[in-house]
Amino acid sequence: DGGAVLGLALDGSGYGGDGSIWGGEFLLADYREFRRLGALRPVPLPGGTQAILQPWRNSFSQLETALGWEQVETEWGHLEAVSWLRTQPLEILRRMMLSRTNSPVSSSCGRLFDAVAGLLDVCRERISYEGQAAIELEALALSARDRDHPGYSFGSRLHQGLSLLDPAELWPVLLEDLTAGVERQEIAWRFHQGLILALRDMAVSLARQEGVETLALSGGVFQNLTLFEGLVESLRQAGVEVLTHRLVPTNDGGLSLGQAAIGSARLLADEQ
Repeated sequence: DGGAVLGLALDGSGYGGDGSIWGGEFLLADYREFRRLGALRPVPLPGGTQAILQPWRNSFSQLETALGWEQVETEWGHLEAVSWLRTQPLEILRRMMLSRTNSPVSSSCGRLFDAVAGLLDVCRERISYEGQAAIELEALALSARDRDHPGYSFGSRLHQGLSLLDPAELWPVLLEDLTAGVERQEIAWRFHQGLILALRDMAVSLARQEGVETLALSGGVFQNLTLFEGLVESLRQAGVEVLTHRLVPTNDGGLSLGQAAIGSARLLADEQ
């Protein structure tokens, strides 16, 4: 046992300790316990499982949460993505989100990728396999010609003792890029780059706050090599020791081994 690490878990969805759906968490953890220090800002998943299957639902949820749909229609109603969303039953989804009817809140990083994909018409209507929208969004980003853009900005704030990484700032800039005719692959790249820098900054800040020097990366989102390699390089340049998967899958395939390790550590602690 080398002591606690700061764990960054980026995934699609998992049941969190507070009863919500997690998937974008900063956790101070060892083999026996953890404490949640930060997360992506939670937003509703309108329709529950349907929001996993239909990326456009996440696009609407993010825009409604960050800007309000009225502002989106007023300022960006001419965009193809907004016009397409207007054909969907948005008022029903809005009422579901407000009442939390079949709309659990989630900090999922996977659903954030879906939201961007939906606006760029990448698997917008429905996915045919798990993670398809995020996979195709990364492929789109890799075709970008301008790799020097600093990426879209994220905000950060403290809410009830939890550090929240808030994507609200990226949406108006992304919509303005669409208005200006910026190519989809450039927007996809800017999203990846901005997320990398935002995750790095919060991870470094929380590590210093807690006095830990090691960061462990896990979760299915790290199958995205653009995000994974960019974040690892950025963290190491910031002087952070980074632990990553080598022999065990970073997605669900690695869960059982981790659960076994935690169970063993807790049994040993009880015996001692």
